[in-house]
Amino acid sequence: MSNARDIIKRPVITERSAGQMEEKKYTFEVDVRANKTQIKDAIEEIFEVKVDRVNTMNYKGKSKRFGRYTGFTARRKKAIVQLSADSKELDFFES
Repeated sequence: MSNARDIIKRPVITERSAGQMEEKKYTFEVDVRANKTQIKDAIEEIFEVKVDRVNTMNYKGKSKRFGRYTGFTARRKKAIVQLSADSKELDFFES
């Protein structure tokens, strides 16, 4: 996972994460094998900002059925990144 774009998969846009953007907290779905240091370095490289802290959450895959077959959805990892006070804001909605 040497490439920063392999670590950061996509931003998570929900009502709660949109509210946290005002506090310079941004939520991303990240690779499940990535640690906090790798996530911090990837965000700083991609968006050219200074990161203060990274909080991560692991989600287990949910049990799903399709007819008589059972399985699990893919597990996920989510990271909430707190930017420093002097960093610029990230804008996901620009064209």
